[in-house]
Formats: sequence, structure tokens, C-alpha cells
Amino acid sequence: MIDLNIDMRQYDCPFIDTTDDVDVAFSAVQWQLDTDAAELETRLIAKGGSQSALEAGLHELQDHRHMRDCYILSKRDNVAQIGTVIDQTNAMRTIQRNGGYITGPFQIEDGRERWHVGFDDDDAEDDALAELDRDNDYSVENRDQFGATTLFDLLENSDSAMHLLDGCRSLTETERRTFEAANESGYYETPRGATLDDLADHFDISKTAVSMNLRRSERKLLDAAMTALAGLEDETPVDRSSP
Repeated sequence: MIDLNIDMRQYDCPFIDTTDDVDVAFSAVQWQLDTDAAELETRLIAKGGSQSALEAGLHELQDHRHMRDCYILSKRDNVAQIGTVIDQTNAMRTIQRNGGYITGPFQIEDGRERWHVGFDDDDAEDDALAELDRDNDYSVENRDQFGATTLFDLLENSDSAMHLLDGCRSLTETERRTFEAANESGYYETPRGATLDDLADHFDISKTAVSMNLRRSERKLLDAAMTALAGLEDETPVDRSSP
């Protein structure tokens, strides 16, 4: 299986048009493409830069010419869960016609959309991308090719992967920035490329404060990693010492 991460700008998508005009973003939770009816039904999370931005975005989305149905399932402050039915876009039709399929949720923000698309072979991928190029603006951000064994391993250990993601997401902005700066500056190398004093100077805070930020981030990530390790499928180690 070939898995593509595509940064896409469609010219007939209600979500992209809305995020172009209003400070609101959409993340798909569930989706179902009905090729016979030429429509896509979705459940999404809409998040506005403010409560008023969310309201403006929802109104614009509901009034869009390619929107068949748009309804609010729940709403609180600047976040809403919505259901929509939109016309099948040119890009959706192209992916489907060339044997492609959606492999993960899509996110829309600032007039761009992040797609995860799969193909079974190189020819189908090449044909789809060539056709997409005629009517859409896109770039392939990442391309991976998986064999059956790798895919099985990913599916079997998806819970462990989610634990790692949750650990990363649990970091506060300060913890994340401190951890990234420490790693990029060589703090974790041997010998160290930077010291706590260097990091304290970089963030203009005390050595104690930067140490606490690092320790909190390290603890969160270590806990997540240990939980993920515990959830991995048991495997019999391969003995490489024998001839």
C-alpha cells in the first residue's frame, strides 16, 4: 500500500472556502462517500479563533453553494461538532476514479486541506496525481509504502501509537518549546552541546525553572513511552548469535 500525505487546495470545497474567509478550522471525525449520489457525508469538529468567528464560519458554511446539508450536533464556546453533506468535489471524484481511498482524517485550515490518501500500486498513484494537477493545487508532503507485514504491525499496535501521541499532546506549550530547544541545542548529546545555563539564557528564565520544565516534559514522554511498550504485542527475540 502507498500512503500519501497531501496538502490540498480544492476550488470547489465549502470547507476550504470558509476557512479562507473566516478564522475557523475543521477536523473530520467520520466520513462516508456516496459515489452514486455524488456526495460526501461527514461529522466534523469546527473550532473558531473566537466564539464570534465560529458563528460566522458556521453561517458561511451553511450558505455555501456546494453545501447540501449542515447541522449542529453540539456547541460550546468556540468549538462545535457538526454534520454535513456536501457535493462530491473534483478531487474526491479523481481519487475514487483512480482506485484511491482515504486512509485517515482530514483537516482544513487557512484555505488548505490535509489529506491522507492510499493507493495499491504506483500506476494508480501516478494517474490520480496527474489528473489532480489539472484542477487543484496540491503538494505531496510525505509518501510511505507499506508491505502487508508492516501494515499488520501498525494495526496490531495502534493503541501503543495512540499512547505516544497522547503523551506528546499532553505537553504544555512551554514544556514542548523547552524540550525542543534542549534537543536541538545538543543538551541530550554526549558530550553535551548545551547546558542548563545555556537553556536558561535562551529562555531568559532561571536555571531552576528550565530544569523543572525539562523534567516535567521528560516525565510525561517517558510515561507515555512505557505505557506504549507495555501494550506492544509480545515478540520472540531473534537469536542472531548462532550461525
